[in-house]
Amino acid sequence: MSSLSALDPVQEALLAEPCILVDSKDKMVGTASKRDCHVMEAGTSLLHRAFSLFIFNEKDELLLQQRSDTKITFPSLWTNTCCSHPLATLEESEEGEALGVRRAAQRRVEIELGVINSVAPVEDILFLTRILYSAPSNGEWGEHELDYILFLRSGETPVLTPSVEEVQAVEWVARGDMQEFLRDLEHRGVGITPWFRLISQKLLPFWWENLARIEEMQDHQTIHKF
Repeated sequence: MSSLSALDPVQEALLAEPCILVDSKDKMVGTASKRDCHVMEAGTSLLHRAFSLFIFNEKDELLLQQRSDTKITFPSLWTNTCCSHPLATLEESEEGEALGVRRAAQRRVEIELGVINSVAPVEDILFLTRILYSAPSNGEWGEHELDYILFLRSGETPVLTPSVEEVQAVEWVARGDMQEFLRDLEHRGVGITPWFRLISQKLLPFWWENLARIEEMQDHQTIHKF
């Protein structure tokens, strides 16, 4: 959205959610509202914890979504399955085995796409690694996130009931079709989110090619900085 005073009511309400502030090593240093975490000041915004979830079906196709036109940051852009933030609550702040972040992913994928908890059990959501990036959305809003990369391999193609407030389109994409899919988006003048661009260019191809042994790719020590 182009103005702080012209926000969708649903998205406006979500700006009160408490996010987890962290330093560049992912140490929790405080909390702040979603609004304060995404308002750009002096070309940046507050560094906070986030996640990017990638869901694959039984054919190893990746579920992508196009963000709603009413999203405050990066509206209308295509991205990975689900992207959001763990909240600064007791349940989602729990750091052991990234449990809080994985709980947040389960919560948000149901809200955004209607993927029920039994299809996305927390114990099956794999914490792969972390990235740190910053990206402006427009002159007022932006992202500065320490982003947990999460994978979920489903034994079925989940039934989806996307929320129109969050998602305007979805697509299952095969590994061999990804580049063509991205070229088609570019041809139509449709963008992708900056974090998905970074991941899809630098990390996703190797992970996807080795999806059958993705557990071996876990790296909980490195924070990839872009």
